[in-house]
This record gives sequence, structure tokens and C-alpha cells, in this order.
Amino acid sequence: MQEQITVRLSTALRAALRRASRLLRRKDSDVVRMALESFLEGRSASDSQPAARVRHLIGSLESGVPDLADRHREYRLKALKRGR
Repeated sequence: MQEQITVRLSTALRAALRRASRLLRRKDSDVVRMALESFLEGRSASDSQPAARVRHLIGSLESGVPDLADRHREYRLKALKRGR
């Protein structure tokens, strides 16, 4: 290695690093290097937009109303009449 940096960690983060090091049977510095490489290599142009990061979640939640898309106007009018 040619460069060295010093990083201050919270107690909780330091404990998590120790656990990960033990689990992976690697030195702390190896785990930090792996995490940095993963973080820095994982960024792409599409990640710069927040919606791109959650694209896989869009449309995956249940509203509890089975025909909400078909009867959206009707549901909105009812909600407005109720004062919501």
C-alpha cells in the first residue's frame, strides 16, 4: 500500500467493524478497504438520481384497495367528501 489515512469511528461503528473482521477472518484494514471499494465502484450515473435507487420498489406496495387504479377518481372523490 502506498497511501495511509486515519479515520475516526464511533464506538458502534468500531464494534461493527470488529464483528465483520472476525466473521470474515480478515484484518480491520482489509474490511475497510473492501467496503470502500464496494461503495466507490457501486456508484454509477443512474445512482445520482434518488428515484433510480428505489426504482425496484416502485409499485411494490399494497394499498389494501384491489381496484385502486381502475376506480381512482371515485376513491379520491369519496376521500374529499370525508374531508381527507
